[in-house]
Amino acid sequence: MNAPWKSGSHGNRDAFAAYICDESSLDVLRPVIIEMGWQPEKCNKGGLRNAVQSLSISASPNILMVDLSESGDPLNDINALAEVCEPGTVVIAIGQVNDVRLYRDLLSSGIHDYLLKPLSPGQIRDSLVNAQAIFASPKHNEGAAIKSHISTAVIGTRGGVGASTLATSLAWLFSADHKLPTALLDLDIHFGTGALALDLEPGRGLTDAIENPSRIDGLFIERAMIRANDNLAILSAEAPITAPLMTDGAAFVQLEEEFRQAFEMTVIDLPRNMLINFPHLLADVNVVVLATEMTLASARDAIRLLSWLKSNASHAQIMVVANKVQQGMAEISKADFEASIERKINYFVPFDFKAAANAAKLGQTFAEANRATKAGGAIREIGKAVMGATEVTASPTKAPAKKSLLGKFDLKSMMPSKKAKTAAPATQDA
Repeated sequence: MNAPWKSGSHGNRDAFAAYICDESSLDVLRPVIIEMGWQPEKCNKGGLRNAVQSLSISASPNILMVDLSESGDPLNDINALAEVCEPGTVVIAIGQVNDVRLYRDLLSSGIHDYLLKPLSPGQIRDSLVNAQAIFASPKHNEGAAIKSHISTAVIGTRGGVGASTLATSLAWLFSADHKLPTALLDLDIHFGTGALALDLEPGRGLTDAIENPSRIDGLFIERAMIRANDNLAILSAEAPITAPLMTDGAAFVQLEEEFRQAFEMTVIDLPRNMLINFPHLLADVNVVVLATEMTLASARDAIRLLSWLKSNASHAQIMVVANKVQQGMAEISKADFEASIERKINYFVPFDFKAAANAAKLGQTFAEANRATKAGGAIREIGKAVMGATEVTASPTKAPAKKSLLGKFDLKSMMPSKKAKTAAPATQDA
């Protein structure tokens, strides 16, 4: 239905249609429709069920007004309406239940507005004028069609390094601070926390896509994605842990393609094991944010992942982000870590337990809940760098060529062994 990131194709569709349950509401509606230059015959008797039946065999109008008064389960019935509505249709619902939660849930499901009975001419007129503005606004942004879409994959070297925190924060920053239409794809199908970080129910959109890749198109994207704000939509899942992931990855590639058509930014929370099973996921990714901690295990896995990315995603710009950095408490010093991975760490995000707890309590992303903290500031710098990714070369900044220091670490004792040169202090000097 109506989605702020996609204007839809209006073509020869009718400008307006309404399906209203009672005659008194129709009597109020028809004069306003005539005033706006539309045909009063498009005001039909009957509610949401009639709308679904009619639109299943005919084209959707640009603006659809539908009465929910006779619906026993409005939210579920709206999903049935979404199945038959074409992309770009702006839906205005009418009802007689004065419930703030219902109003918010309807807006989250893709409804443009909810009008409460009894209707008034002014109320209808204002809502229709606002709906018309959705079709007028894309004309001022036609230049946006030539903007480069930026797709960012956030990968953690290990579980718990904070990759999901970075992914959700970056997606939120792009959508809220920079007002860019953004898609967040959480590919941790069984244990993803993308929706949880945004205080949302994950829905069935992602699992439906995996089960039926052929259904993925613009309409599916608009119906299946959960809207976090006006510019951010998310696909996440909490698939049953008794059900293994049965897919060849075609659904993920198709989703990425649809995102490039409908959004300006895509953020993919990409578990490292997905790289092994579906290497083609990075075929069109512009930026890879590699999240790591300053530990021996993360250093080892960062080396392996960077090598893999060099072979399989050489086109992407790599940003190494050291997360949860604690001054003076690093297992490996900055100098040793960088020499080990043979490149500089691009960004350091300080460890801030109170800030993380605050975000969880508020049901907000880390960046949204902690604007004034050093960690929040660091994530904003990462976001700015991602947005400028198409303006810089993708070649990473490398440290002087050295033999990897990982071979000089004693894997049993987790301590550095003696080196020919004076060892660097085992403290964090970021």
